[in-house]
Amino acid sequence: MQSQAVKRTSGKKAWKEWAWGWFFIAPTIVGLVVLNLIPMAQSAYLSFFKSGDFGRNNIYVGLDNYRKLVQDAQVWHAVANTLLYAAIVVPVSIALAMLIAVLLNQKIAGRSAYRTIYFIPMIAAPAAVTMVWRWMYNQQFGLFNYVLSKFGLPPVDWISNPRLALVSIAVIGIWSVVGYNMVLLLAGLQEIPKDYYEASDIDGAGRIRQFFVITLPLVTPTLFFVVVTSVIQAMQVFDVIFMMIDVTNPAYDHTVSLVYLFYNSSFKYMDRGYGSAIVMLLLALIMIITFFQMKAQKRWVHYQ
Repeated sequence: MQSQAVKRTSGKKAWKEWAWGWFFIAPTIVGLVVLNLIPMAQSAYLSFFKSGDFGRNNIYVGLDNYRKLVQDAQVWHAVANTLLYAAIVVPVSIALAMLIAVLLNQKIAGRSAYRTIYFIPMIAAPAAVTMVWRWMYNQQFGLFNYVLSKFGLPPVDWISNPRLALVSIAVIGIWSVVGYNMVLLLAGLQEIPKDYYEASDIDGAGRIRQFFVITLPLVTPTLFFVVVTSVIQAMQVFDVIFMMIDVTNPAYDHTVSLVYLFYNSSFKYMDRGYGSAIVMLLLALIMIITFFQMKAQKRWVHYQ
């Protein structure tokens, strides 16, 4: 009888913990379903239709939108631009974030203030940030060209030159995300036991060797999370390009991203079916890249 009572008590306790667990994650699940899964399903459904007049009476066209997508040269320009943007922003931003995180993990004066300063770009409004950078990039009176003029150098067309525009936009992306990645990596660094460093000091290991032998391997779980989320974020770049580049800009074809192309197709040209097909292509690219990242983590991520 006593064992049955113990089982009944433990069963009630387990059920209560289970109920409370679901209660606390319910808002996240509801938000995920409402804001992510349902729009994803609607976009996939809409990609098989051609938008009707005034957004009503959509016409079923099957795979026509995907056939048009495959033959659309601008789509593949956007794919190349998106991948190139991610290839620039992700490694550079993570390398800078790691360097700053390691420096701010040391005992230095005012490190809390420095952490706040580096994180500020992440919470600033993207539109406001882009307008400031657009002023600094201005060919006639921008800050960067003003500095160049002081050295006797000619002005540079930062946002209209097809060869420079994407790099200029990538600089903004790097500046915006470094602080966020720094905070995440800093949290990972603080989880590393100090005993490892003390033992390596006794063995005579220098700071550089400690970084590559202790710090870098033990922070790889956090680094892996930062890499995955940074790639997903970079693949969805839109606001900076939208504020910097319009369709009349000579650099448009060299900077247009998949999300920007989706916006133009869906809301400017009112072809939401084709826009949805572009989004499905972007989703497929992100899933493929994430899949290979999950496979590759077994070779370089070290869990304690």
